Amino acid sequence: MTDSFNRPIDYVRIAITDRCNLRCFYCMPAEGMPYEAKSHLLSFEEIKRILIVLGTLGFKKIRFTGGEPFLRKDFMQLLAETAKLEAYESIHITSNGTLLQKHIQKLKDLGITKINLSLDTLNKDRFHEITRRDDFEKVMQTFYMLVDHKFQIKLNAVIMKGINTQDIIPLAELAKKHAVDVRFIEEMPFNGGYKNNKDMYRATDIFADLKAYYSTLEKLPSHHGDTASLFRVPGYKGNIGLIAAFSRTFCGTCNRLRISSKGEIKSCLYDDGTINIRDFIRSGVSNEVLADKFREIIRLKPMDGFTAEKMRKSPSNVMQSMSSIGG
Repeated sequence: MTDSFNRPIDYVRIAITDRCNLRCFYCMPAEGMPYEAKSHLLSFEEIKRILIVLGTLGFKKIRFTGGEPFLRKDFMQLLAETAKLEAYESIHITSNGTLLQKHIQKLKDLGITKINLSLDTLNKDRFHEITRRDDFEKVMQTFYMLVDHKFQIKLNAVIMKGINTQDIIPLAELAKKHAVDVRFIEEMPFNGGYKNNKDMYRATDIFADLKAYYSTLEKLPSHHGDTASLFRVPGYKGNIGLIAAFSRTFCGTCNRLRISSKGEIKSCLYDDGTINIRDFIRSGVSNEVLADKFREIIRLKPMDGFTAEKMRKSPSNVMQSMSSIGG
């Protein structure tokens, strides 16, 4: 499948829950966000049906997100069923790492070894300030267990001015001894309204910090669909990445759809949502009609995040939460 800008669309991100056991302040208020009733969420059968249909349309990559996906009780069963489909060459998971440890061997048995682990600091006290939870040591144990079991790890850190810019180099140094991608992400406007978005620490600022410390930093080749610009330090086992999520410099090769836990499809992170596929499925449509709807959504995918933002019906994004949008 290609969109109207001739971009191949073969990657879907599905949030399987809106629930999270952390309370990261840049994602949601301390009291959390109102959770959807279970009946409002995509069911196991609905998610599987979506994956079957997208597989017939040529989708090759799936990422399961949340909230925290391991809070969903049938998640491991869903992973097993997804692996059985044999339509997806690459099955990925984004997790905060707090509930993952006991599933590591089962994930390996399923051939699922690609994990994005969210970690914004290597300082225990700052971790508590950011997440409002005391789970730092648990997350670090998960990280080292994943390393020991040879998982392909992408470590995601949201960098916030005045909060954790001092963590950029310590986090980057994890790539010295470990074959991981340490990726620094611009803070996005989907922050539950905790502040305005005018005073961001941009990708250019992060790069300046990295370049000042690593004079030998080298740019690596990019591939279609990459959100991160990757760099390497000679002699390091892993790589260092920058994701310009707010600056939106990677839209030209976007290859994805995003589906929220209650079935809202976003063909761009910055749009209002194109359709609620949950309601469309529950109206009784056939798989053929469902496939046609996905084709229509892909054709209407906007050129970039700035275009999508201009087309929004609601004037502001900031009261949304990434936990409700989907990871």
